[in-house]
Amino acid sequence: MLIGIDASRTVAAERTGTENYSLFLIRALLQLDGDNCYRLYFNQPPAPDLLATAGNVEQRVMPFPRLWTHLRLSLEMATRPPDVLFVPAHVLPWVHPRRSVVTVHDLGYLYYPQAHTQWARGYLQWSTAYNARSAAQVIADSQATKDDLIRHCGTPPEKVAVIYPGRDESFAPVRDAALLVAVRERYGIPAPYVISVGTLQPRKNLTGLLDAFVGLLGQGRDLHLAIAGKKGWLYEPLFARVRELGLEQRVHFVGYVPQQDLPALLSGARLFVLPSLYEGFGLPILEAMACGTPVVCSAVASLPEVAGDAAILVDPHDTAQLAQGMARVLDDPDLSRQLVGKGLERVTRFSWEQCARQTLQVLEAAGAA
Repeated sequence: MLIGIDASRTVAAERTGTENYSLFLIRALLQLDGDNCYRLYFNQPPAPDLLATAGNVEQRVMPFPRLWTHLRLSLEMATRPPDVLFVPAHVLPWVHPRRSVVTVHDLGYLYYPQAHTQWARGYLQWSTAYNARSAAQVIADSQATKDDLIRHCGTPPEKVAVIYPGRDESFAPVRDAALLVAVRERYGIPAPYVISVGTLQPRKNLTGLLDAFVGLLGQGRDLHLAIAGKKGWLYEPLFARVRELGLEQRVHFVGYVPQQDLPALLSGARLFVLPSLYEGFGLPILEAMACGTPVVCSAVASLPEVAGDAAILVDPHDTAQLAQGMARVLDDPDLSRQLVGKGLERVTRFSWEQCARQTLQVLEAAGAA
C-alpha cells in the first residue's frame, strides 16, 4: 500500500505541539513499517536528517506561494493520489482520496471562543467540521477530543480512534549542576523558579498563573516565574498584566526554547505549571515529568487523562486553588518527591512506537475499506 502523509508541519522553524506530534509520529511510522511505501509531501525542503530516507520512502517537495494545502497538495492528489492520505497536523486538502485519515487535536475554540481571533475561530470551526466529515477515519489524541467530536460534530463513534501521542525520549532528568546553571543563565532566569511552557495565547490561562504567582510572593517566598513559548494571538494583555502587577523583575518571558535546552530548564525548576483552560493532550506535562519535575495542571479536558495521579490537579478558573496547589508542592518536600516518582513512572505509558503502531492499524484499515 502507498501511504501519503502531509509532512509540511515537520519543517516549521519553531515546532510546538502539533508540529512535534507530526514529526515524531512520522519518524516512528517509518522506523516501524518496512512493508508499506510512504510518500511524504513538503511545502519546503526538509533538512537532510529530518526524516528517514529508506527505500520505501519517497519525499515530494512542492513549493507553492499561497494556499499550499488546498491548491498544490490538491493538485498532487488529483494527479498522483496515494492509496491512503494521512494528515497528522492540519486540514485535508479539498481534493483528497476517499481513503483519508486525519488527526483532530482539540475543539478548544468551542469552549473558549474569546481566546481566539474572529478569523482563527471561524477557520478552526470550518476545518474541524470539514475534517470530521470528509475523512474516512479520524484519530483523536484523547478521549476528551473524541467525546467533543461526537457531541459537537455528530461524528459516529466508530469513526474515531483514540490514540495517545508519545513522548520525546530525549527528555530526562538533567543532573549536571553546571549545565543547569549555564542554561538557566543563558535565558536570564534567576533561581529558584517555577516554569510554564506553551504558546502565549489566552487559552493557556497565563494571566491566571500570574495572579496565583502574586499570591505566592505575597506569602514571603523568594521565587521567580519562567514562561517559555513563542507569541501566539492576543498575547498583549499578558504583558500588560505583568506591568500592572509590578512583576517585571519576577516574571521572565524567555521566548521559544529549542528542544535541546528544554530538559535543562525543566529539570532546574522547582515546579512545572500548566494552568490551561483547555488542552487536546498536553505534551509539556509528559516532558516535565520525564525530567523529574513535579507538575501542577488544570483538571479540565484531556489533562487528567495525561496526568493521572502523578500531578496536582486544580480548577484553572480558581486562582486561589491554583496558588494553593503550587504552594503545596513548594512547601512539602515529601509530596514533591512522590509526584516526581509517579511522574517518571507515568511517562513510561506513552511512547511514539505505540502511537505509530496504533496509527498504522488505522491507516491499514482505511486502505482495506
